[in-house]
Amino acid sequence: MPRKGHIAKREVAPDPVYGSTLVTKFVNSMMWGGKKSTAQGIFYRAMKSLEERGGGDDALKLFKKAVENCKPLLEVKTRRVGGANYQVPIEVNPDRRTSLAIRWILTYGRGRGEKGMTEKLTNELLDAANGRGGAMKKKEDVHRMAEANRAFAHYRW
Repeated sequence: MPRKGHIAKREVAPDPVYGSTLVTKFVNSMMWGGKKSTAQGIFYRAMKSLEERGGGDDALKLFKKAVENCKPLLEVKTRRVGGANYQVPIEVNPDRRTSLAIRWILTYGRGRGEKGMTEKLTNELLDAANGRGGAMKKKEDVHRMAEANRAFAHYRW
């Protein structure tokens, strides 16, 4: 039983096609209004398209690489110390790193100019796997912010 104030972790079932829990988490994050089958359809079409355009690389491998590339190591949290607010850099725990990477890929994928979510997602995943794109830029911005505020690291607690 979890301690008071702690949230128990729920195991995520692996997805039916790839057998990966990461894919399930991605699809669940992508889903709007409980429409899981729609989200899965978009995701699997994007993976098929990724396979074709990925230069012979396995789609699941490219997907995992894209998520891995977007995971931040550090982020800043606001701390109030003696009447002043400081942006204190902290390390990101592994679960949060994954969820941030997924969220950024989806957010910047949705904001792209292509027609259709499948196309947008394919291009964002391809860009992220190659170290480009909006999600990678977001990660670099977060790291830059943490680096700039390294002087306040002693306020971490």
